[in-house]
Amino acid sequence: MAQPLMPHATASWLVDNTALSFDQIAEFCGLHILEVQAIADDTAATKLTGRDPVRAHELTMDEIEKGQKDSNYRLQMQKGPDQVRRTKGPRYTPVSKRQDKPDGIAWIIRNHPEISDGAIGKLIGTTRTTIQAIRERSHWNIANIVPKDPVTLGLCSQRELDALVAKAAKKAGLEAPTDSRMEGDRAALIEELRAERDAAARDADAALHAEEHGPQPTEHTADSLFKK
Repeated sequence: MAQPLMPHATASWLVDNTALSFDQIAEFCGLHILEVQAIADDTAATKLTGRDPVRAHELTMDEIEKGQKDSNYRLQMQKGPDQVRRTKGPRYTPVSKRQDKPDGIAWIIRNHPEISDGAIGKLIGTTRTTIQAIRERSHWNIANIVPKDPVTLGLCSQRELDALVAKAAKKAGLEAPTDSRMEGDRAALIEELRAERDAAARDADAALHAEEHGPQPTEHTADSLFKK
């Protein structure tokens, strides 16, 4: 069964403002009946400020009236407490790293001009105004801004940055450059490995033949025996 967001404060309000039994209040708030008794007797560790469950839309007056008329009635919560959800907006950046944001922004602007200001803002967690000021070199601290990799600064992960770069490049119709400097070396390496594999196969066949048939006298050895 769902419980009110602040059970002790809710119980305090119900004790002071309704004729509900301690059992009903304890069950609704998820408390032990002795806790409710202590709240009613003002023997709790601290005096609680009551929380109105009706205004919190957790309980209706109809439910309270039903409970007051029948001591065996179990109060039904109107809805569970609202869960805290993260609102949309720039990503959170620890205070210790916020001073590094301009350096990370400058690095992206210099190395990946195809990335939009909106995308940079979401990645780094900043505003378009700040990005535009750095892009136009009108930022108040532009003299001290040094472009640095945002991954190294801990402002984002390498995977996030790579995904953003790839997405921006695709949108801009750009293709990632292909490095062909190693093509010749790669072909030579393949040929070398193939030759080593063939040589190893020949050596293995020769060793197997020697085990099966024993060593064969060479022509030089035969001549030496004939001369003796």
